[in-house]
Amino acid sequence: MAELIGKKVFFLHPPSVIQEEMIFLLMAAEYEVSLLHDPGQALRVLAKFPDSILFVNIDAGMEEPEWEAYVGRIMADTEKKDVRIGIISYNPSKELAEKYLMNVGVPCGYVTLKLGLKESFKIIVKALEANEARGRRKYVRAVCRPQDRATFNVKFQGQFLTGNIIDISSVGMACTFDKKVSMKVGTSVGDIQLKLRAALCKVAGKLVGFHAGTDNRYVLLFEEVDSRDKQKIHQFVYNKLQEEIDKI
Repeated sequence: MAELIGKKVFFLHPPSVIQEEMIFLLMAAEYEVSLLHDPGQALRVLAKFPDSILFVNIDAGMEEPEWEAYVGRIMADTEKKDVRIGIISYNPSKELAEKYLMNVGVPCGYVTLKLGLKESFKIIVKALEANEARGRRKYVRAVCRPQDRATFNVKFQGQFLTGNIIDISSVGMACTFDKKVSMKVGTSVGDIQLKLRAALCKVAGKLVGFHAGTDNRYVLLFEEVDSRDKQKIHQFVYNKLQEEIDKI
């Protein structure tokens, strides 16, 4: 199943370059990424999602020998045997990299952040690709609940229609209208305004299907989304996924 839906990617004690810059590049590349700030929480998260990828920043939180022992315990835990671990650090030591790669045996590499954002991003993506992080899934989506304030409005056939978003990705959404709508598959819908909490986005789309077993759940594929609005959608999806992880 993981090959179909992809793997969750976690960064433990991420440095600022990950939190402030690389996270957005990975979101735009449609990786399901979340941040962790506590080793204990990381163990709980990995117990719930054992087929995940974890990048550990060994420069913060604990001394490096403690991180070595921590990583070793995860890799020796039979319940977490499918977790794939990588190391990130500003320390360019070849000896340190060799220890984690050869002795500890981390499968997702040793990323030296001093190489710069662009090069570090390439190395991390290469590790994610090698470990099939996206699986067959091309886009990351977030499931929306009423309290998430994810709504939309659109003008259609002279009517001003409103509704709620059920789930959303950068390429489309499942939604329900507040009143009955007669809309056929293949219908193009322009000038859709999305309200994702405080963020407003303008998109255009096409009806491509219906949610099974329901009369009022539509699936819309976005046909026009500019880069700024796509970034807002990515940010909303990321925030929703991060909130779910923070609860663990």
